[in-house]
Amino acid sequence: MKEKGHQEVMDGSDIKELVENEKVFSNFVDHKFQELDTDCDGKLSVKELQPAVADIGAALGLPAQGTSPESDHIYSEVLNEFTHGKQERIGKTEFKEVLSDFLLGMAAGLKRDPVVILRIDGEDLQEFINSPTFEPDVLSIFSEIELPNGSLKDYIIKAFEKLTVDQGMPPATDPWVMNNIVDPTLVFLGDALQKPVSQETFLAEFKKAAEHVVILLNEQPAIVAHSQNTFDGSGIRRLLSNKFELDKVMDSALKNIPKERHGKMSKEYLGVALDALASSAGLPPLGAVDQMDNIINEALKMVDAGDAKMVKEDEFKKLLAEVVGSIMLQLEGNPVSVTINSLVHEPEAASSSTLLQPSSP
Repeated sequence: MKEKGHQEVMDGSDIKELVENEKVFSNFVDHKFQELDTDCDGKLSVKELQPAVADIGAALGLPAQGTSPESDHIYSEVLNEFTHGKQERIGKTEFKEVLSDFLLGMAAGLKRDPVVILRIDGEDLQEFINSPTFEPDVLSIFSEIELPNGSLKDYIIKAFEKLTVDQGMPPATDPWVMNNIVDPTLVFLGDALQKPVSQETFLAEFKKAAEHVVILLNEQPAIVAHSQNTFDGSGIRRLLSNKFELDKVMDSALKNIPKERHGKMSKEYLGVALDALASSAGLPPLGAVDQMDNIINEALKMVDAGDAKMVKEDEFKKLLAEVVGSIMLQLEGNPVSVTINSLVHEPEAASSSTLLQPSSP
């Protein structure tokens, strides 16, 4: 991480350094292996690997296991990487090799799209409140809110949701922020929330609310992971222009796609194969970005991916290249910019697993 004021930039350099330092990485693996090996038999069972698989999925930006068939398939593939699809227990050597591959992949992803860790403690919000832009910005937010029968409380909640981390507000839709910051602020406003909604009333009460939020954030700072990505098709163009790299990535993506006895594959697995090569093409995993999901699903429909027709491997690769090419053209014409803010620190909560939090040797 590169630190600057209230920010730390996660650019993957720490992870890369960890893996490439043989002594330090071996100590790291020893510690993690011992942590996962609950029965202390020197092997990791499929059950003991589950916390590792869950952590890797979370680090890849996937929703929790059991929430989506597409993401569940990827979790299954992560587990298969460890067990090679057949081993019921693995030793430390296999665990180290696969973990090294995943961590280096994550480091490469962070180098391409760094994540900024922000400590939001009320200071930036106070600065925004005192700035000459506060009043026009808040009135602009008021004009954007469409709540025909909304109360003053509804307007204030919606306005907090529209404030950004740049203005010093953590994501108000997050349950922890809502319960610990927004709700107590609404209680603080009390009877004032019964006033009729007008531009003047909203501005006055929202300013009081924001000043109270400053106090709460000062007492309980929120740590937020902030990333900003633009998907413009350039990653796909690079991949398609390098035939050797494209063949290698496609072979890897098809490695775990089921084949029938004549070597044919079902077109319904095109989405799975696409997800497997997503990082190499500069695309997010399926389920991570709604706008991208819409583009990807439209591209899959163009080749009738859902008809489950069996095709030879060469035809499957050709269809996959068509899908990727179609996505590239869409993105070149209309790039998709995404800003993601996720709360990563809650004062009263601790992560259940520390696999991807490298500890000091």
